[in-house]
Amino acid sequence: MSLRPRAACWFEVIGAREDAYLALEALANAGCVEIEWHATDGVAAKAPGNVAALLKDYTQLARRHGRYWPAAQLHLGTDARSPADALAAGIEALTAWARDAAPLIAQLQQIEATRADLVLADRALAALADSAIDFSLLNHGDGAVGVQPALFALPAQAEVPVPDDVLTRFAPVGDETLLLAVGPPAAIDALAASVAEANGRRARFPDWLQPSAQASRAQIAERNATMDLRASDLRAQLAALNETHQVAGALGDVARATWCFEHGGAISLGDREHGDVFARLTGWATDPDRLVAAIEASPGRALVNFPPPPRGARAPLVLANPWWVRPFELFPRLVGMPGASGADPSMLLAFAVPLMFGYMFGDIGQGLVLAAVGLALSRRLPVLRLLVPCGLCAAFFGLVFGSVFSIEHLFEPLWLHPLAHPLPVLVVPVIAGAALLTLGLLLGLLQAWWQHQTQHWLRDEFPVLVVFLGVLLGVVNPLGWILAAVGVALALALGAWPPLPASTDASVGGPTLLRAPERHRPLAAALKALGALVEHTLQVLINTLSFARVGAFALAHAGLSSAVVSLAAAVDSRFGYVLILVLGNLLIIAIEGLVVSIQTTRLVLFEFFTRFFKAEGREFRPLVPPPSTLASADAGFTQEK
Repeated sequence: MSLRPRAACWFEVIGAREDAYLALEALANAGCVEIEWHATDGVAAKAPGNVAALLKDYTQLARRHGRYWPAAQLHLGTDARSPADALAAGIEALTAWARDAAPLIAQLQQIEATRADLVLADRALAALADSAIDFSLLNHGDGAVGVQPALFALPAQAEVPVPDDVLTRFAPVGDETLLLAVGPPAAIDALAASVAEANGRRARFPDWLQPSAQASRAQIAERNATMDLRASDLRAQLAALNETHQVAGALGDVARATWCFEHGGAISLGDREHGDVFARLTGWATDPDRLVAAIEASPGRALVNFPPPPRGARAPLVLANPWWVRPFELFPRLVGMPGASGADPSMLLAFAVPLMFGYMFGDIGQGLVLAAVGLALSRRLPVLRLLVPCGLCAAFFGLVFGSVFSIEHLFEPLWLHPLAHPLPVLVVPVIAGAALLTLGLLLGLLQAWWQHQTQHWLRDEFPVLVVFLGVLLGVVNPLGWILAAVGVALALALGAWPPLPASTDASVGGPTLLRAPERHRPLAAALKALGALVEHTLQVLINTLSFARVGAFALAHAGLSSAVVSLAAAVDSRFGYVLILVLGNLLIIAIEGLVVSIQTTRLVLFEFFTRFFKAEGREFRPLVPPPSTLASADAGFTQEK
């Protein structure tokens, strides 16, 4: 655990040319490696010229047959073939499968089209079952006798112009409107064009309809059952073809090869004509032991070395926090990665954020509901893990304010009821905000110490801290104004002092840069320092007053809870009382939870972070294994290691 981000270390992997991609897969599986290739005398691995043609063939196959493919199987770390050879073999297997499967797919698609027509016809028959229409007569309408029947399905709100010589019958079914139309073929064709423009579709009437809707629907059900059996048989034959041609493995080969082509530029293969038999991979690692273990477990022949990084290379950074602090890394990541000599505020936010959230959302029952929601959904949406500590703090402040599901008369609060004593509720967050901003200024001092710029902080920021604390103390004790005056005197004296040399961050090996000689004017410099002091102090004081919104939202939450309880109490029925109370609490949890989350984030990013945080670092982005899906395919992939 550290308040500073941790820099990744530089690594170098040397292996046999034939095993270069096995080493690349091993690095990806380690999950702690970011590849960064620096040009050498060797050449980077490049995709052969026929790869584009092969991938184009794959895209065409996937577009036609992708939905009939099984999930891919990726056996990482076991295939030493070059990506081009694996891709060619995969495309060859898929092409052979497509040849054998095409007749089966054609039959299956015909069944699916017929089923779609029958489903639409069945829905029309169900909607028109009480009519006096003889449905068998629809079979005899064709161009030869001058009329033609047609069945259309339209979106529920769509309107289409109907020709004057067409008889229609509309039937709303769910989110669609069915349109039965009879008229001359030309008019029906015109109506069909209008339906297509309205995003509707047309179905073909079966030529074996019975006079009644009930008999026709029974016959449709029999036809559907027969087609279901045939479709199941066709799918079983397709599954057998998948096994015969090993389609899952072929799809895995395509996915792996595509990934290798994307990241293979990081591999330096040397020059084979000059006898180079080794490949080279370089980059950054956050866990050297895991990296070594991954290479040793790989069947590829490779060695790992950890030399100094190349001159000018900028190491990526990772935040080093315990598991219970990691959810709060969300806030600095919203702004960016702090620099190598910057402070990571996640540990401090792990306490400040739940306290601010809980203060604004003080209710035992509602807080426990939020914590339960966060615990239940944290795997699906990791950001909701924040609701667990925030909800528990809300439950704690429910004890402090004496509120359980908006009811405030069940027990005495540990402190007070917000609506009964609004002024203390507003003042306490301001005091806490002042303490938090003071910590932010002290974090600036810590960063200046890490960067060997403590003297600059003492000259520029220390007077601001003294005046800020003096003004706060002066509100309750006149001695505070003396402290503020001392801060002003410090700013004037330090401003009039000759300027200090500006330096870069010595912790990352930067050279010291001296300012160009210039004439120093003490009076002008002192007045400039005074102006900066006034500006910065006012900013901090305004930031402090912004924390009054924490108390204001606590009062708003109490007021909304009181309104819900009053509305429920006005109902004579016990059931109505419980119903209004439950719905009111759900509404408060939904609305207040969102509003309080936004306000907490705003206070952190715009009030607290502005005192010290600078997003100067480069975030570590690990190399990931071959993807579980390919953008050009309709089929899903799963990964096996």
